[in-house]
Amino acid sequence: MTKANVSAKVRSQAMAAREAARRLRGASTIEKNDALLAMAAALEEQSEAILVANQKDVAAARTKGISTALIDRLSLDEKRLSLVAEGLREVVALPDPIGAMVSMSKRPNGLEVGKIRVPLGVVGIIYEARPNVTVDAAGLCLKAGNAVILRGGSEALHSNVAIVSTMRDALKKTALPEDSIQLVEGTDRASAQELMRQTGLVDVLIPRGGQGLIRAVMENATVPVIETGEGNCHIFVDESADSHQAREIIINAKCQRPGVCNALETLLVHKKIAEDLLPLVAEDLRTRQVTLRGCSKCQAIVPWLEAASQADWETEYLDLTLAIKIVESIDEAMEHIELYGTGHSEAILTNDYTNAHRFLETVDAAAVYVNASTRFTDGQQFGLGAEIGISTQKLHARGPMGLEELTSTKFVILGSGQTRK
Repeated sequence: MTKANVSAKVRSQAMAAREAARRLRGASTIEKNDALLAMAAALEEQSEAILVANQKDVAAARTKGISTALIDRLSLDEKRLSLVAEGLREVVALPDPIGAMVSMSKRPNGLEVGKIRVPLGVVGIIYEARPNVTVDAAGLCLKAGNAVILRGGSEALHSNVAIVSTMRDALKKTALPEDSIQLVEGTDRASAQELMRQTGLVDVLIPRGGQGLIRAVMENATVPVIETGEGNCHIFVDESADSHQAREIIINAKCQRPGVCNALETLLVHKKIAEDLLPLVAEDLRTRQVTLRGCSKCQAIVPWLEAASQADWETEYLDLTLAIKIVESIDEAMEHIELYGTGHSEAILTNDYTNAHRFLETVDAAAVYVNASTRFTDGQQFGLGAEIGISTQKLHARGPMGLEELTSTKFVILGSGQTRK
């Protein structure tokens, strides 16, 4: 497809989404919930076709030599697809944020000034090889009254086409417009850039993926962007930490699902606990096939560790690789996080109340933990239902983005004939 054809196609989709968003503004909660239930049922009914499409994507990914962790993110089976469909039903159970009164006050002149939640409008989402995002994003946007334009990565193209086709077919049988959900099928750079530049048609763009994708969107978009995803997450083991608890948390944060943005990427260990803890943690992780890269102080304690380079402190591995550094104090740990963290999720393991409080107060991230795995940074785990992504910026939304974060507000003013003097 030529560049002109790509441009025309994406613009046509954006215009259709704009019209769908206008109609969605007036949709009732019942109509939106009925549509979500229809979509969930359709995904289950069409599971065989969706899984066949997904198997094509997985086979192609293996041929390309994509990492095991990323293939895990790409893969669907009956259980995962059932959970994805159930996620839509969970969104149905969530309160509808649209029309909710944020505030209301009465002015001295009798005017009643209120603020209510309204949809964002048209949401564009550019993401990588996670077909579950296709369903989660569509469901959340729809419940919040938004039309959504999805642009997934080439690795999941067959899966995404099958999933979006299924959801659009389901919408045909409901009160909501079919164009509430659209997929940009082009997977080249031109299609993504066209979506990024639909000023006046797309209200906000949300990238979900690695550092390269997020940087490309931030540098090229002309529509507003909510930055999400990149997670160079740290755990600092303070000198007072419980050794057994620390080992369990570190294993979970690194190994439970290494290919996601809230997985542990750098472990910081206080020097006073390092000699006792580090050999145990290193062996725990080695038996789980984790590649360990440590500073020179770490290598002095565990000689078989690979040498960590400067690049390791900056890397979001999304794989079974972990960087380890011994630090002199909580202050050095927080300085390291300040320098290399991405504002996603950071944790301290400690039994020192003062240090726990200092860490919570000082570390600048969307989620800051005491004595818990960073893997909990997730909309469902926080009680928000499914999420659109983890925002690592500070404007509009921060942390897991659920329904409320997919809305804006507007002022409503009720008068009885007032005029301004």
